[in-house]
Formats: sequence, C-alpha cells, structure tokens
Amino acid sequence: MNQNDSYTSGRLKVAVVGAGPAGVYASDILLRQLKEKGEELGLGIDARIDIFEKLPVPFGLVRYGVAPDHPSIKYIAGALEKTLANPALHLYADVEFGKDITLDELEERYDVVLFATGATADRPLEIEGHGLKGVYGAARFVEWYDGYPSAPREWPLEAGQVAVIGGGNVAMDVARILMRRADDLLPTDIPDNVYEGIKGNRARELHMFVRRGPAQAKFAVQELRELEKLPGVQIVVDQDDFDLDEETIEKAGEDKLTRQMLGELYAIRDMSADMEDEGGTDFEGKPADRKYYIHFYQMPAAIIGQDGRVSGIRVEHTRVDPDGNMSGTGEYTEYPVQAVYHAIGYKPAEVAGIPYDFDAYTLANKGGRLYSAPADEGGRPIARLYATGWAKRGPVGLIGSTKSDALETISNMLADLAATPSRGRLAPDRSEDSTDKLLASKGVHPIDFAGWKKVDAYERSEGAKVGRERIKAIDPDHLRHLALD
Repeated sequence: MNQNDSYTSGRLKVAVVGAGPAGVYASDILLRQLKEKGEELGLGIDARIDIFEKLPVPFGLVRYGVAPDHPSIKYIAGALEKTLANPALHLYADVEFGKDITLDELEERYDVVLFATGATADRPLEIEGHGLKGVYGAARFVEWYDGYPSAPREWPLEAGQVAVIGGGNVAMDVARILMRRADDLLPTDIPDNVYEGIKGNRARELHMFVRRGPAQAKFAVQELRELEKLPGVQIVVDQDDFDLDEETIEKAGEDKLTRQMLGELYAIRDMSADMEDEGGTDFEGKPADRKYYIHFYQMPAAIIGQDGRVSGIRVEHTRVDPDGNMSGTGEYTEYPVQAVYHAIGYKPAEVAGIPYDFDAYTLANKGGRLYSAPADEGGRPIARLYATGWAKRGPVGLIGSTKSDALETISNMLADLAATPSRGRLAPDRSEDSTDKLLASKGVHPIDFAGWKKVDAYERSEGAKVGRERIKAIDPDHLRHLALD
C-alpha cells in the first residue's frame, strides 16, 4: 500500500473547537451531508468528529449564555445532547485549545479543524464614566446568574435604581432577571448562590435605554411576551414613542419578524396604559412593587458619578428616519441610578494563532473558510481551517441561526476536501486513539459524554430533593469530580 492509498483509507477525521450550539449543530450537519453527498464527492459517508471544549461541561451558550427563565432552553439542550450521543462524535471537555492541545497537534491528527469558539466578552462601552464602580458588562452578569464555572459567587445587587443600555435580547434578559423575584426562578436550574443573591436584590426601578425607536428594536417576540408576564412589575413607556409615521410603519412591515415584534410592542404600550390607569399594577392587575421603564430614542451620553460610584446616567434624545438612520438632537435628560448594565454586543473570542477581524468582531473568514487576514485586506484562505457560529458571523442572530450558518461552512469544507488528491485524508496521523495518547502524555484528563451524563444525573438528583427539575453545579473542581469519579 503506497502513502496515497493510506490517506484515502479510513473515515474523515474532524476536530471541532467548542461544544456549544454552533459546534454541535455543525457536527450534526457534517454527518448528515456526508450521508447524503459523501459518495458523490468521493469522501465516503462517515467521519470521526472530536469536539474539544475548554469548560468541564458542554452546551456553551445554552447552558451559560441564555437566561434561565427561557422555557425553550431545556428543549434546545435536549436536542444538543441527543446529537452528542451519536457514536461518531467524541466529547473532549475540560480540554482548552492553545493550552492543553495546540493547532499543530490538531493538524497532525485531523483532516480539518472547525472553530466554534463563540463569544464571552462584552464590547467596550466607550462613554464618559464607563469606569465608575457600579458599571457592569452584561456578559459578566449573565455568567453569574447562569453559574459559569469561573464567575464570581456573589453579585452586588444593592442599587435601588438601575439602568440597562441596549435594544436587543441580551438587554431584555438582563433587565428581566433584575426585575424577577427569586422565587419566580425556582422552577429553573439556577444555582443556590444565584437564588440567594436575587432574593437580596434591592432594585425597584429599572430604566432600559434604546437608541432608536420601536420599529428598529431587535427584540425577539418571545422576549417581549416574557416581559409582559413579570409578577409585581409595572411596565412604563412613553406613549408618544409609538406615534410612528406611515413610512416607518411601512418599512417595518417589509420584514415579517420586525412586523411581529412591532405588533407585540404596541400590545405592551396598551398594557402599560392599563397598568397606569389602574394605579400601578402588574399584568394580573395586582399592585406592583417595581417599575420597568422602556425609553426609546434615548442614547446614553455619560454615566454620572459621585465618590467614584455611579449616581446617575445622562442620555441624549435622538431622532430616527424611516430607514433607521439616527442623529442626536442635543437635548439631554438625567436619571438617578446607582448601577448601569450595558448590553451593546458581545465580542467573539480571539483564538491563539488564528487571524482576527477587529472590524467585524469575528475570526478572519469568508464563508466559514479561515483567512490569513480579512479578505478586503488581502487575506488568503488557510487550508484545512474553518469557522462557524459567532466566531464566523459575529454575535448576531438567535441560537437557531447557527444551523443555516453551519450549512454554508460545512458545504465549503466538503467541497475543499473533495478537491484534494487524497479525497480529504490530509492528516498524517490517522490513528483514532492518537489524541487520547497525546492528552494522557500531558496529564490532561478529558471529560467525555459519559462524564457529562454523570453531572447531569447529579444535578437532576439535587433538584429532585427540593421539587425542582435540576440545580446547576458550578464549581469546576466539583464538576470534574462528578464526571471523572
């Protein structure tokens, strides 16, 4: 058997970095595409896919980036778990790329490497006062209430008046959690420390600032419906904000999702009026002890401080044309607040040794093919390296968007592999236990899918003790003990 024959034997070997929705969806799509088109492409119909995750447990954004009171989370997690159970997929959790295993080591053992590294950092808030004590990025707060392994165990919730900056779903999640009563979250998987923290939350007045108008907001309809059912919360809006001209309404109506969102916002406007007329009630007509203000056409200009701490926020009123173009009016208003949370976008993670596009906040890529630099700066494709999810397109879209996103990347990947003389068998080391031996030689102990199932069983058993579906384990050493014992 000559060398080329050995390359074309055996199934494709694929490494995926990141076990969140993007990585798992892409793995599933790759296997499906091979079953459907592999013979035609000359690639065969099977692959071994090894998924590397730096955290001790899988599921990324679903476990650590979405508010726990989203009812759809458990269904998404269930679908991801079903995919991970496929014997063609092999989970290597608690293995960090760039530390425990390098790009050279992956390229030695895998035909292609797909990065699905997601986003964990906030885009910077660049206004006066952003460094004051009491200013928080949404990403860090989300990590706290979702029990991220490296998150702090306590969160300062002493402010009676808080501001949330942002007009998207993360801003809505953050605001909703800040307005929740702790007992409202008992049906969810929040850790005990989060329950205790929220029980002591002093926030009674929340101001959300959205730079543009209702027609340009980026809220999902489901987020708005969850807002409508917050116990003990009165929603307050300026009725004049909804006095939209015909051209703006017509523009909004061109997109189905925008049209639905705007319709739901009008329902909230009417609900707000009823709450006010009834003397300050919640959605059930009961007396409200918290107020949630949504301010459209208001752009944060500065955070005001006293003795190094947040004491207020200054916003500039804006005007927006039917196309969504925004301009300032020079009119300002100040609101007293003691904490400010900014949810103005995530910054997808930079990856050691992989070029980054600092304008797009993505790994440098085109159609999921990684480039040596952004394409408009003269970058060229890097053979065998790909990206999907937020690492590819930036932190936009819902979790389901990663499916269509992954299809493009996988289609390009398979076309590239089919064009090689060895039909994609590009890794010199084709042994399927090579990675296990490498990690063992380094003293790295990966957590596999069976290990995750042990964690899952423990969390469910802890929840069952108090009548809950599960209670999330958060300490990384505890997670390792559960998985590896």
